[in-house]
Amino acid sequence: MSKKSKKRWLSEPEKHDYPAAESYLTLLYDEKNAAKYAKTLSRAPMTSFAAKDIFRASQLPLLGNNQFARPQNHMAIAAGKKLSPLLLVRDPSHWKLVIADGYHRMCAVYLFDEDTPVPCKIV
Repeated sequence: MSKKSKKRWLSEPEKHDYPAAESYLTLLYDEKNAAKYAKTLSRAPMTSFAAKDIFRASQLPLLGNNQFARPQNHMAIAAGKKLSPLLLVRDPSHWKLVIADGYHRMCAVYLFDEDTPVPCKIV
């Protein structure tokens, strides 16, 4: 990861990201599996992937300019505030990547530099 990219990110996801990820995952999986994924994410090692690759694998659209959280993340990036890494889940049954936590951060960072390495935990 480049020094410039490292400056944008915390070294670990924030504690509140795991319950947020679990809450989102309960919309996709039953509560038992969502809790299992959240627990496994908390123990997973940090890694990174290019922003553009995360988007391609997730098959999600880039948020439009009028989305509430993206301007906040843009301002945080411009001010040098460090962002929390993403929490990702591989869903091989649907051939895609689930962004369990960090979608708005991902959109904001992608618009700054689609090639930037994005720190994350993935299971």
